[in-house]
Amino acid sequence: MTTRRTITDDGVSAATAEALRAAMQRLFEGKPQRTDGRLTKENLWREAQVSRATMNRATAILAQWDAHIAQHGALTAGEARRDEEISQLCAKLAEKTQECTLLVGADRHGGVAGPTSHRATRRWRRVAHRLIPRSGLAGAELESDDASTKTTHQQIRAQMGVMPLIGVANCRKSSGYG
Repeated sequence: MTTRRTITDDGVSAATAEALRAAMQRLFEGKPQRTDGRLTKENLWREAQVSRATMNRATAILAQWDAHIAQHGALTAGEARRDEEISQLCAKLAEKTQECTLLVGADRHGGVAGPTSHRATRRWRRVAHRLIPRSGLAGAELESDDASTKTTHQQIRAQMGVMPLIGVANCRKSSGYG
């Protein structure tokens, strides 16, 4: 007494077709139960709990899968957000790298962007630590309209003979110079 399975137009049994369609729907909705949720055929057969060979026999279901992926892409909503955030961070990194490169280039060519030697850098740091209040001022805030801040900035310029920029040494480390 063997039970004869009926093969549907999908190329597999009705139960398998139903399992594959349910798994496909869960993956498209971003609610997987057994996989990480990536839109791959491997996740489809794992999510449906069928073998890869069984999934490959379901040609009509795979055609629906391929059509959906072609129309909507293979990225889940979370992956799309992640990729967008990575793109934005890469753009910021490129901008900051360019800024640091310009500062270091001006430094190396005797410009007024910062100290021009290791000795001058060390001297500037000593002066800056003495003159800049411990209130957490950053380089951009040194250019503010606050009178005491301007005075501090002018004192540093007068003692060093250069425009002090906080973070030039850090730029050098992150951009591969020095």
